[in-house]
Amino acid sequence: MLNRKQLLKSGSALALGGLGSAQAAKKVESDYPEMTDFPKKKVKSVIYLHMVGGPSHLDLFDHKPMLQKLDGEKMPSSFLEGKRFAFLRGHPTVMGSKFEFKKHGESQLELCELWKKLPEVADDITMIKSMHTDQFNHGPAQVMMQTGFGRFGRPCMGSWVNYGIGTGNENLPGFVVLQEGTMPGAGSSLWSNGFLPGQYQGIKFLNSKSPVHFLDNPKGIRAETRQDIVGAINHLNGLQYDQVKDPDIETRMLQYDLANRMQSTMPDVADLSQEPKLTREMYGEQGIGKHCLLARRLVERGVRFVQVYVDGWDMHSNLPATLERKVKHVDQPVTALIKDLKQRGMLDETLIIFGGEFGRTPMLQGKSGEGKSLKAGRDHHIDGFSNFMVGGPLKRGYTFGKTDDFGFNIVENPVHVHDFHATVLHMMGIDHLKLTHRFQGRDYRLTDIGGRIMTDLYA
Repeated sequence: MLNRKQLLKSGSALALGGLGSAQAAKKVESDYPEMTDFPKKKVKSVIYLHMVGGPSHLDLFDHKPMLQKLDGEKMPSSFLEGKRFAFLRGHPTVMGSKFEFKKHGESQLELCELWKKLPEVADDITMIKSMHTDQFNHGPAQVMMQTGFGRFGRPCMGSWVNYGIGTGNENLPGFVVLQEGTMPGAGSSLWSNGFLPGQYQGIKFLNSKSPVHFLDNPKGIRAETRQDIVGAINHLNGLQYDQVKDPDIETRMLQYDLANRMQSTMPDVADLSQEPKLTREMYGEQGIGKHCLLARRLVERGVRFVQVYVDGWDMHSNLPATLERKVKHVDQPVTALIKDLKQRGMLDETLIIFGGEFGRTPMLQGKSGEGKSLKAGRDHHIDGFSNFMVGGPLKRGYTFGKTDDFGFNIVENPVHVHDFHATVLHMMGIDHLKLTHRFQGRDYRLTDIGGRIMTDLYA
């Protein structure tokens, strides 16, 4: 017999919990055979390199000679009317980039001089120079970029992908998070399952020899014994689930099973010493180099979504020196990841995303040094910024979108965060309009109430 509260929980679990089953998740594509506009070769995995803080598109990817010409002069008033910034007040001045830009490859992709390795793969890059978002503070903008909504509580893209098509390896998490440096402002909500079943939450790996707690059995406990313990616990959980149909109990059972299977597979995946020395040296054996190499090993084994967070891109002051240090830090590993996937024949089925939650203003913030803006930085900017992608069905060596002469507003092919999400899902064979989950009486999706598929990006 169930009391009233248990009965209500049972009913909601039957209505909602069933949607989280592996069988239901795998039906998304097969239920809609009429969808014939998906790419012929779909993306199997995503590696999302999120540069926390908002990299300056104007100093990295979007060359604006006008800023050099007007460096130190007042920003035209027409750009500032009705605009709100995170920190800038009054009438700010224009800040030209300290760095030169050069064109690379057959595509003539224009990159800042700080990139030493990335030009080697210029003809593999799909550059988007017309991204825009709705949130100008870090936490909300990070949540917006990952969940499609500017407030906490929604599932992130990695969770939606795994909910939609499931994992490609039942012995590993379908969604893995790697973090370098301090925690992003939005915290663990960036890899949250939100209102989706708990098994779709991102699993954050540790920056240590063992990426997961308690991966090894305690002394004196054999693998068979541990398996018996897990089986007994899940038997008890199953009895409780049969009574109350609480989806959290089902999630707990699935996580116990996954943890038990990971004990045999995870040590092998995390052991980077198995890679040839030349490969390890190509990536760099510290920080993001290890993360990028581990990301490749994970997607190679069927992990659907790997999120890598790299902090330190919020440059309100001392931008030139800080940017030089950060680019040097990521240049080699990111280039190595692209080359490695390409030479393994995995680039067509893997999508790499590089970008932050927003860009930076063309106006100066802070103090300039002898007119050269050596100690100054840039404020947050949401109306036009750059991200790039590599792999999948994308046009290689292609630039999409354009901002004005100041890098302030978009003048060609705007790409909202919802458009970006819709396109990534589409490349994976998922219709963003039909991948939904009913919660509190409404059908929710990653793209909220927007989203256009940017098929112009496809080869």
